[in-house]
Amino acid sequence: MKHSSLLIRTAAAWIITLVFVFPLIWLFMTAFKTEMQAIAVPPQFFFHPTLSNFSEVQQRSDYLLYARNSIITSVLSTLIGLAIAAPAAYSMAFFRTRRTRDLLMWMLSTKMMPAVGALVPIYVLAQSAGMLDSLTALTIVFTMSNLPIMVWMLYSGFKDIPPDILEAARMDGANVWGEFVHVIRPLATGVLASTGLLCLVLSWNESFWSLNLSSAHAGTLSTLIASYSSPEGLFWAKLSCASLMAIAPIIVLGWFSQKQLVEGLTFGAVK
Repeated sequence: MKHSSLLIRTAAAWIITLVFVFPLIWLFMTAFKTEMQAIAVPPQFFFHPTLSNFSEVQQRSDYLLYARNSIITSVLSTLIGLAIAAPAAYSMAFFRTRRTRDLLMWMLSTKMMPAVGALVPIYVLAQSAGMLDSLTALTIVFTMSNLPIMVWMLYSGFKDIPPDILEAARMDGANVWGEFVHVIRPLATGVLASTGLLCLVLSWNESFWSLNLSSAHAGTLSTLIASYSSPEGLFWAKLSCASLMAIAPIIVLGWFSQKQLVEGLTFGAVK
């Protein structure tokens, strides 16, 4: 009975894994097909791969420009977000009031509003400030959209640090800044790193604001992918190639930092 149960769980795990991984495998295969092979019916699983799509994507669109924009906006929004969220989470975790929980819930509720609901006012503000199609506007929007998640993750990590450690630091004459830099930061390195990594991934994958607030100059890799959808139709092979080139860096980063991501997402879940 135990052996049969183990086989069933193993088979179910493999099926679920294939369901999630198959779109990525198909994307990878399509990137190396010609346009005719990409739309062939029935689908072709065996074909002669070609690298022409990669050269055509680079010739038609400056991939390095879009990649640079994605790196700048993602890294800057993550660093600025950490600089704002860490002190806020520290204050809420160690100087709680009756309204702390309400404030946290309000911050989280802002993520429930569809982004399109805030598109018009943010677009008008960016246009009035002369920041349309600029990295500055995208960085600000990415930072603000990720702040609730960053504050919640850091708050969950900070509040599990024993308060006795802070009391000992205060008895030794440490001020608030000293507590945060010399006590909290070393103890919360894991949650700080995982929060930064998660928000870096979220900023990298952000497409809604990139498509609506940028075009040629500040477009990210999401803009590059969308450019292969035209009134003439979808260029499936080139679209897959551009998508693969866009997600490859973040997949590699996620692969090497998966331990930190899992630790951060489960920080405080197990006592």
